[in-house]
Amino acid sequence: MHDRTFHLFTDGPAPVAPYSHAVTTGDWIFVTGQLPTGQDDDPIPESIEDQTHKVMANLKTVLEGCGAGLEHAVSVRIFLTKFEEEYDAMNAVYETYFPADKRPARTTVGVTGLARGCRVEIDLIAKRGT
Repeated sequence: MHDRTFHLFTDGPAPVAPYSHAVTTGDWIFVTGQLPTGQDDDPIPESIEDQTHKVMANLKTVLEGCGAGLEHAVSVRIFLTKFEEEYDAMNAVYETYFPADKRPARTTVGVTGLARGCRVEIDLIAKRGT
């Protein structure tokens, strides 16, 4: 059995709740849902496109801290507060981060709210060595 390692990165976004940025066990990486936030006083981007880019940048930062990258993602969950209005715009940004033939499994859910008034949150599971 593999031990778990809890990661909290000083160069990652400031946590908005009590959590680790990621937990690793063996080759598996479980990344906490990332918001379009940065350090404590960083403003949240206004558009869904800019928020999605910021979330993806945060995911990359956390994965890099765990010795991986987006290419190691196997499953992604996306949460949107304005699902009907912003689903297509979020997808237009999201798809630029993965090759068309190597996109992770994905679920997208409409929710009533996210921390700090954000409109998108994305978490993922990755496996190093894939």
